Amino acid sequence: MTLRAFAIGFLLLLTACQGMPPREDEVSQAETGMPPPPPAQEETAARETPEPDDLWIILAQGFELDDIENPAIEREVKRFSAHPRSLARQLARGEPYLYYILQEVRKRGMPAEIALMPCIESGFRPVAYSRHGAAGLWQFMPTTGRYMGLKQDWWYDARRDPVASTQAALDYLEQLNRRFEGDWLLTMAAYNAGGGTIARAIRMNREQGRATDFWSLKLPRETRQYVPRILALARIIAMPEAHGVALPEIRNDPRFARVELEGQLDLKVAAELAEMEPEALVALNPGYNRWATHPEGPHYLLLPVDRVERFQERLAQLPPEKRLRWTRHHVRQGETLSGIARKYQVTVAALMQTNHLRSHRIRAGRELIIPLSASEPIVEATPAAHQKLRYQVRKGDSLYRIARQFGVRVQDLMRWNRLATNRLHPGQTLTVIRTL
Repeated sequence: MTLRAFAIGFLLLLTACQGMPPREDEVSQAETGMPPPPPAQEETAARETPEPDDLWIILAQGFELDDIENPAIEREVKRFSAHPRSLARQLARGEPYLYYILQEVRKRGMPAEIALMPCIESGFRPVAYSRHGAAGLWQFMPTTGRYMGLKQDWWYDARRDPVASTQAALDYLEQLNRRFEGDWLLTMAAYNAGGGTIARAIRMNREQGRATDFWSLKLPRETRQYVPRILALARIIAMPEAHGVALPEIRNDPRFARVELEGQLDLKVAAELAEMEPEALVALNPGYNRWATHPEGPHYLLLPVDRVERFQERLAQLPPEKRLRWTRHHVRQGETLSGIARKYQVTVAALMQTNHLRSHRIRAGRELIIPLSASEPIVEATPAAHQKLRYQVRKGDSLYRIARQFGVRVQDLMRWNRLATNRLHPGQTLTVIRTL
């Protein structure tokens, strides 16, 4: 047995022992009202012992669903164990985010297994997109994201923001957990399939006189695999050597800190202030779609903890006019927006957004703000400027509803799919092209 396996096992045993009934002398003291004797030096030292440096040990200490047994869990354990290197790589991608996620889970008193959901959802990739339009570590759909307060527009997609999406996901999970009366298996299932799907399955079982626990419900295949997969991953992390998996080293300390900006800031300027490569800054802040933070907020950046103090000092000394790289252009007679965009090597969309234009029409004599950073894009937070999705029409769908779900126009849906009318039928497959 390795040192890590021994440490995890010992700490889990220690945690269990803390729940043992009081000794006889402790009971008698409580009954008599006499104050307890001062703690022994050994007990005081134990309480002051710092947490282990290994994040996996802290994670395993918080598992609360590890006593659940079901053949579906064992099947998922075998699937993970059959590809130990692939699993290790997937877990290693969580290194920048797992400490933060686990701390937030612990603050809310949730089972630590919840911190593993992004591994199953997105493989710990904040820029991940599903074919259905879900995005980010926690794979929020556009509508669910907006319902949970996640801003999504041309400048910023909070679903890809590690901090904003984690807070929204945990808020959502708390809502679902209250709805399903504290049952965490049903809660996780509802996160995957939707609360309505789980509620209908429960109602159906009740009407048939059957049990209503997760294992007894008739659920979509993906959901039947989803929950056991999370429990299986937790089981492997608790005893990695027993399953032939070498966990990547992740220390129990923060990787990033949130820094308030008090206004819009060019990401290249921010990278210079933080003495970072622009690509590294964007990788840590994948929620921002463009060359700068959102004009209307959020006004913050995530930075490596060792860069925060220097960044704040230099930001405080930065003149306001240097927060953004831009110039002004005086529109002349005959000029067009597309021509000006080509001249400065920026997109028409960038000019329209920066100058709050609702159409391509401009008049001579007007001054336009030209965002110079837009001409030299940093590595995009998403793999491409556009993403093509396939959507299968469901009963009750309409072009308007689908367009609203994906943030596109009805006329574009009709053009992409060569539709002569707005009539749809269930099972029909539509192409959706989203601007990222």
